[in-house]
Amino acid sequence: MTQADESSSSSQLEILQLGNPKLRDQARAIASPENPALQALIDRLLATLKTSNGVGIAAPQVGQPICLVIVASHPNPRYPDAPEMEPLPMLNPRLLSHSDEMVKGWEGCLSVPGIRGLVPRYRAIEVEYGDRHGHLRRQIFTDFVARIVQHETDHLNGLVFVDRVETTRDLITEQEYQKLLA
Repeated sequence: MTQADESSSSSQLEILQLGNPKLRDQARAIASPENPALQALIDRLLATLKTSNGVGIAAPQVGQPICLVIVASHPNPRYPDAPEMEPLPMLNPRLLSHSDEMVKGWEGCLSVPGIRGLVPRYRAIEVEYGDRHGHLRRQIFTDFVARIVQHETDHLNGLVFVDRVETTRDLITEQEYQKLLA
């Protein structure tokens, strides 16, 4: 991060849009969780997520190719039935195991505005990750929160949800998706 990035740590970050080649980069592992620039980035990602009605965000979405995601499920206009949880920064997340069962569910992405896709994901996953202070954690996630974790960790590998749909017939506009919720 640059000094300008650090000095404006309270401002919202620009979210890269589909087509920006940085979204397809492979993220690199975080070696120093205690780095003040990393801690400032976490805070800025949390602020960006809050103002964007998102339920998750990955550092590559803001042009930072590092293995950092935030999972922050909560009901909002984009996901009215989302469960409530405290925002969870995850450093270097790694999938340890998953259920055999896969479930299709509608996903959107802050980097792919206006489009939703019906994406198959594992119903349950076990993930190892560092918390924002680098302490190693292991946790099982299920259902919608497991979907968020899988979606966000895809970003660390240069993938977006449209890469995961089984057919283009599983893509719809946000406007049509909102009609499904009514």
